[in-house]
Amino acid sequence: MKKNALEYLEESAMRFGDKVAFADAEESCTFGELQDRAERIGTALAAWFPVRKPVPVFMEKSVETIGVFMGALYAGAFYVLVDTKHPAARIRQILDVLQSDVIVTSEKYLKDLQKLDFTGKILMAEELARSEKDEALLARIREQALDVDPLYGNFTSGSTGVPKCVVVGHRSLLDFIDCFTEIFGITDQDVLGNQAPWDFDVSVKDIYSGLKTGATVQIIPKQYFSFPMKLLDFLEERQVTTLIWAVSALCIVSTLNGFDYRVPGKIRRVLFSGEMMPVKHLNIWRSYLPDAMFVNLYGPTEITCNCTWYLVDREYEPGDVLPMGKAFPNEKVFLLDEEDHLIDASQPDVRGELCVSGSALALDYYRNPEQTRKAFVQNPLNDCYLEKIYRTGDLAYYNKEGNLCFSSRKDFQIKHMGHRIELGEIDTAMEKIPEVRRSCTIFDAEAQKIVCFYEGEIERRPLAKALGGLLPSFMVPNAFRQMEAMPLNKNGKIDRKALMDYYIS
Repeated sequence: MKKNALEYLEESAMRFGDKVAFADAEESCTFGELQDRAERIGTALAAWFPVRKPVPVFMEKSVETIGVFMGALYAGAFYVLVDTKHPAARIRQILDVLQSDVIVTSEKYLKDLQKLDFTGKILMAEELARSEKDEALLARIREQALDVDPLYGNFTSGSTGVPKCVVVGHRSLLDFIDCFTEIFGITDQDVLGNQAPWDFDVSVKDIYSGLKTGATVQIIPKQYFSFPMKLLDFLEERQVTTLIWAVSALCIVSTLNGFDYRVPGKIRRVLFSGEMMPVKHLNIWRSYLPDAMFVNLYGPTEITCNCTWYLVDREYEPGDVLPMGKAFPNEKVFLLDEEDHLIDASQPDVRGELCVSGSALALDYYRNPEQTRKAFVQNPLNDCYLEKIYRTGDLAYYNKEGNLCFSSRKDFQIKHMGHRIELGEIDTAMEKIPEVRRSCTIFDAEAQKIVCFYEGEIERRPLAKALGGLLPSFMVPNAFRQMEAMPLNKNGKIDRKALMDYYIS
């Protein structure tokens, strides 16, 4: 049984040594080259980073960056990507959490790093890759390894204003990726088109599905998502078979009518997550790729990528709820009501908080015991032995087929005019209006107003009238704002904070 994610790389290097493992717009590397580069980098990093400590990597996703990631693992440490485009204040917060006085970067990002007034040691990726390999040292480090050791850290926003670093262990990743690649039939014959940033957990499925199976990972330049023709040319030229993308990335292609220009001929799988997939956009994709597998994935960063999946095997109409489906193997996904009583599939349409247990749970929030205690708690249904669960803060319910369905965030559930309202229900109704391409509803608590932002060719008055035919009057938004395009955060999700700032201004 595997206990270290590096075993994926090593087995693929043995089987497919001369095959391209990762490629970006500028360079590529084979599995054999990646292992050699990672061992050299790991040897050098071991002198600077204690075992099981974080390695901050101030770089963008690239072939060079994956070498640093794997090198951190060979050093017995874990990697944390620090996005070079983040505001300086946030980067300083991240480095304060990690408490590292050493950081890794490369020549192209050195000037950006120097602007941060970082006073610690800066290690250059180019120099690390030229280090001599010390196989005896690497062997000693591996002998100490445990499957519960940390593998990577991803920062999410924190309710206290301080970003939280979710630390995921090797065992969690190994259990998930073994199931993930088997269920969806990913093999060495596949080419994965990586869309997600590498500090966003959607990308973990690209990186490690490729390393496990011997599939090639093609790293799509971020700017291509502003130019659908370049994006679709890239997918066709690189012979991409599998897309594991955030919902908003798919919506960009369908909104801008990208398929009128070109339909990539090799795509066999489209797996999406991050937000609720608008059925209108899903139907556009399915109409152009009728033979492809489409899968709705759900799961927060704290449970190693995903905990549920649903194979889209029938037609859905705009306004229908696309199920989250059922749990992945070796993960327990269940609903608790406000009194912590279990809601099961025999109680369809009853909302509860979605909770998860199993080996997929993250280790904790790095150096943040208070937030860890709030989110990772003892299962209230079990008073017999320790069983850690993660409370997602998401509300869900079972449909009549026994599939889980997302309802909304607990913090998107509001009290308005004496009624409890879930903002997601308004967005679902908006999707039924033909002229609306996409929508997002927020609540101005101070003014007690529901505000709906939308993309589409319809004026506010007829929109309010159409929505009034679908929702009770107390749920019809008090204000509508027409947008050319929704603002997106760096992970490709609709940026609700930006919408609120825009509304207030």
